[in-house]
Amino acid sequence: MALLPFELHDYPVALTLGCYLLSCGVVFFTDRFALPKRERRKNASPYGRNQDIVDILARLPVIALVFAGFFAISWRPLYAAAGTMSFFIIFTGISRAKFKFIREPLVFSDIALVADVFKYKTIFYATSLNIVFWIVAFLYVFGVSGLYMYFEPTVLPANDKSFWVALMVAVASLPWISLFYGPVNRATATLVQRLVRKVNAKMSTVRFGTFGSVVFHFIIWLGVKREKIVAELSVRLRAAVHDLIGHEEAPLIVVWQSESFIDMRHFGVDTIKLPAIDRLRQQAVQWGRLSNVFEGGYTLRTEFAVLSGLVPDDIHVDASYPYLRAAHYADVVWPGKLKRAGWRTHFIHPYDRTFFLRHKAMPVLGFEKLSMLDAFDHDPSQDGLYVSDAALTARVLEETQKLPEDESGFFFVASMANHGPWEPGRVETLTNPVDIYLAILEQSDAALKKLVDSLNRLDRPIWLVFYGDHAPLLKSFADPFPDPRTDYFIVPLAKARPANHRPKPPQDEDPWNLLRALLRHADLHKDALQ
Repeated sequence: MALLPFELHDYPVALTLGCYLLSCGVVFFTDRFALPKRERRKNASPYGRNQDIVDILARLPVIALVFAGFFAISWRPLYAAAGTMSFFIIFTGISRAKFKFIREPLVFSDIALVADVFKYKTIFYATSLNIVFWIVAFLYVFGVSGLYMYFEPTVLPANDKSFWVALMVAVASLPWISLFYGPVNRATATLVQRLVRKVNAKMSTVRFGTFGSVVFHFIIWLGVKREKIVAELSVRLRAAVHDLIGHEEAPLIVVWQSESFIDMRHFGVDTIKLPAIDRLRQQAVQWGRLSNVFEGGYTLRTEFAVLSGLVPDDIHVDASYPYLRAAHYADVVWPGKLKRAGWRTHFIHPYDRTFFLRHKAMPVLGFEKLSMLDAFDHDPSQDGLYVSDAALTARVLEETQKLPEDESGFFFVASMANHGPWEPGRVETLTNPVDIYLAILEQSDAALKKLVDSLNRLDRPIWLVFYGDHAPLLKSFADPFPDPRTDYFIVPLAKARPANHRPKPPQDEDPWNLLRALLRHADLHKDALQ
C-alpha cells in the first residue's frame, strides 16, 4: 500500500531530500518561462555543453538555500518544497511580466526599486497593486502556510529542539550574511564572475534562471573592485580641471533631457506640429538620432550616460542602477569636472527628490544645487499628473537669471511632462493614448520655444543640448518601436551663435558622447590625450 503523507514523515531525511529534488525539478522547468522562446534562443549560452552542466550545478546551492529558509521556519519538508517552488515561480512571473512590458528580465538592482514601485505606482504602471492585490497575496501566503502548519507533521527531532532549530537557522542564513563579509565576499565574487563571465541580464536569466541570475549579479555587484575600474577610466578619459578651458565671457550650458521624447514624424505621423524642434534642427551645430541606453524606461541609465560620458560596459554591473554607487564615479563625471573648474552646477527635476536616489547621487556627482518637486508649486488635482514643461521652463529661466554674469553655469534639466501613462483626463477630452501623447509633445514644443527665445536674449554665450531619454512606452502605437532612437540637438544661443551658420546634416550619436561633443563645439574642452 502506498505511504500516506503522515507515514512519509517517518523517513524525514529521505522525505526532505526528495522534496528538495522535487523543488529543483519544478524550478528548472518553470525558470525557462522567464523569457519568450525566441529570446531564450537569442541569448543561449555560447560556452558549450560542459558549461551548461556547470550552470545547472551552480543553481543547486541557490535553490538549496531558499529551501533551507522555508524549512528552518517550519521543519516541514512538504511546506519547504511548496514555499521554494512558489518563491521561484513568483520571481519568474515577475521577470516575464517585466520583459513583456519593457523587454528586460528582472535584474538584481530592481530589488532596490521595490519600495519605489509601491510608492510611485503610476510612474511604474503598477496601479493594479491595489487593496485587492494585497488581500489575495496575504491570503495565499498566510492561508497556505497555515494549512501546511496545521496538516503537515513536523520533522523536528524530539530531543534538543533548540539546538536543531538554531542549527537550521544558521544553515539557512549564514551563507547570505557572509556575503557581506569582505574576505568571503571577494572570494565568492571572483568565483561567480568566472562562472557568469559577461554580465548580461538576458543571457544570465537563460543560464541560471531569474533568481539565480539576480543572486549571481548581486554577488558580483558586492564584490566588484570599483576603485580599479575608476582608475582605468581616469587614465582613459583624462579630462580633469585643467582640461576645461575658461572663456572670456562666462558661458551657460543648459542640458534638457526631455522625458519620453521622440519625433513621431519619423514614423509617418504627419498630424503633429513641432515648430521649435524644426527650428533647433536648422540652428544646431550637431543634431540627429540618439542611441538608447534602454528602450522605454529607466531614465537614470541614459541620464547617467550623458552626465558621466561613460559607456555602460565601462561601469560593469553598476550599469543597471549607477546611482547606487554614484560616489565611485564622482571624479570622472562631467558635473564634478565642471564644478572643480569653477562652474556653478544645478540639477533641476520636477519629481520626488528621493526617486532613483537622486537626492544622494547628484550632490556626489558634482551638483551644488538641486531643485526638485518640492521647489515647484504643483497640485496634481489641478495642474495634472506631472509638472508641465511650461512650468519647468519658467523655473529654469528664473534660475539662469540668478547666475552672476561673471560665472559659468551648467544646468541639467530632466523633464517629466511627457511621461506616461497617457490616460483620459490628461489632455482635455482626448481618450486615445497616441493622441494624448502627441498633444503633450506639442505642449512641450511650445515650452521649448519659450526657453530658446528667452535664452537667446541673455548677454552671454549659451549652449543648449536637447534630447529624448528613451522612446515612450506607447504600446498602442508600436511594441516595440520600429526605431527606438530618439532625437538630439546641440544648439548655440545668444552670444554663442555664429554669424554665418548653415544647417548641418544629421549625425547619429551616443548619449555618453553628447557633452564631449558640446564642449568640442563650444571650444571649452581639449582632449588631454592628444
